[in-house]
Amino acid sequence: MASEELAQKLQRRLQLEESGAAVEGEAEAVRGAAAAGEVEERSCLTASAGAELSAKLCRRQDINEGAAQPRRAAVFNPYTEFKEFSRRQIKDMERMFRLYDSGRDGYIDLMELKLMMEKLGAPQTHLGLKNMIKEVDEDFDGKLSFREFLLIFHKAAAGELEEDSGLLTLAKLSEIDVSIEGVKGAKNFFEAKAQALSSASKFEAEIKAEQDERKREEEERKHRRAAFRELKSAFSQ
Repeated sequence: MASEELAQKLQRRLQLEESGAAVEGEAEAVRGAAAAGEVEERSCLTASAGAELSAKLCRRQDINEGAAQPRRAAVFNPYTEFKEFSRRQIKDMERMFRLYDSGRDGYIDLMELKLMMEKLGAPQTHLGLKNMIKEVDEDFDGKLSFREFLLIFHKAAAGELEEDSGLLTLAKLSEIDVSIEGVKGAKNFFEAKAQALSSASKFEAEIKAEQDERKREEEERKHRRAAFRELKSAFSQ
C-alpha cells in the first residue's frame, strides 16, 4: 500500500516537472517571438528613415541638376502674409504681375522677366535674369509666382537686397506708389522701410472705405434710374 502511494506521488511530481518545463518552453518561445518582432520593427523603422533620407537627397540632387519638379504651393493670402503692405499696394503689385504674365499661367518666366526689365529700362543678361529668379525662387521651378513676386518688394523694403541686385532695380523702377497710404510722407517706397502701423485697423479701414464707395455708387445708380423714370414719364404724358 505504501509502495503504491509512493509511486503515485512520484508520478505526480514527474507530471508537475514536465508541465513546468512546457510552460517555461512556451514562455521562452514567446520571448523569442517578441524579440524577433522588435528586431523586425526596428528594421522597418530604419528602412523608413533611410527611404526618407534617400528621397530628400534625390530631391536635392534634382534641384542642383535643374531637374526638380515644382512642389504644389500652399494657398496663401497676400493680405495676411505680407502685412507690411496695404491692400492698395498689393493690388498695384498684382496688376503689375498680371501685366507681364503674358502667358496667363500665374507665373512670370524667364522670357517674361526679360521683357519686364526691358520695359523698365534696365535690360539684364540671361545669367542676370536667372540670378534674379533664383533669389526668390522658393520652389525651384525657375519662374516667379505671385507670392515670390511679392517677396521682391518685401526684401527690398526690408533692405535685404544688394545694391547691384537686379531685383532691387526692378523694385525701384516699378513705381509702386505708397505715399498715399501714409508711409510717413515718403515719395519713394524705398526711401523708408515699411512702417509699423496697425495692420488690423488699417485693413478694416480699407475694407470699410471700399464698402462705402460701393454703397455711394449704388445710390448714384438709383438716383439716375429714378431721374430717368421721371423723364420718361414726363415724355409719355
